[in-house]
Amino acid sequence: MAPYKALYGRKCRSLICWDEVGERKILDPTTIPWIEEVREKVKLIRQRIQTTQSRQKSYADNRMKDLEFAIGDQVFLQITPLKASLLACKGKKLQPRFVGPYKILQRVGNVAYKLELPSSLSRIHNVFHLSMLKKYHPDPSHVLQPEDIEIDEALTYEEKLIKLLDRKMKELRNKQIPLVKVLWRNHGLEEATWDVEEEIRGKYPDLFPNQGLLSKEFSSFLTLSLSDPKVVLVVPYKSMTRQILNLQVGVHELDLGGTS
Repeated sequence: MAPYKALYGRKCRSLICWDEVGERKILDPTTIPWIEEVREKVKLIRQRIQTTQSRQKSYADNRMKDLEFAIGDQVFLQITPLKASLLACKGKKLQPRFVGPYKILQRVGNVAYKLELPSSLSRIHNVFHLSMLKKYHPDPSHVLQPEDIEIDEALTYEEKLIKLLDRKMKELRNKQIPLVKVLWRNHGLEEATWDVEEEIRGKYPDLFPNQGLLSKEFSSFLTLSLSDPKVVLVVPYKSMTRQILNLQVGVHELDLGGTS
């Protein structure tokens, strides 16, 4: 039902179709030539529309009359913009026009077929009009044979450090972790990484100065100890040994075993 008929309860009648519904009473005789002219133009327009429709139908019939598939045939499926969104394709220009081939399982009516789709296309209804199908003709020359690739199992790639760019102290709840910003070979500045200083120092000791990088608590305690020669410096062996050995200062008494 047209919106006009639903609103007013009758068909919409314009000046062009007045003569078609039997309303032949003309109030103004001077309008007769105009009405005749409009009627002839409408007739001509309808004839041309009918001619165009017949021409387009003949083109479609010529293209569709030979398309017929049997159960078990392999066909390509045409991708529409709606279904292309389900294929995870990037860029409309790079989307394939057809995908497949897929096996025909059943004929549905005269112009539709049911296909065996993979699990990746499970969200798509598997019945398609034959205009979206293209028969697959197997050709052995289209099959690409992959070349054997020789892999050297002993071949390795090692990242090599070029230089240190920056340092910082990572503050945790109960401790501080010294970090260094590392620039690696064959990488740009934007790919530099922050790594634990102790690990980098163990691999590349030549890149670090002799004084090392001290935590705030240890630096304060060391300053107090050196200012008073009577104070005995006591530090845990594992946590501070590396830092103490790198210091270029004189320490008179040093207990590396625990408490004194």
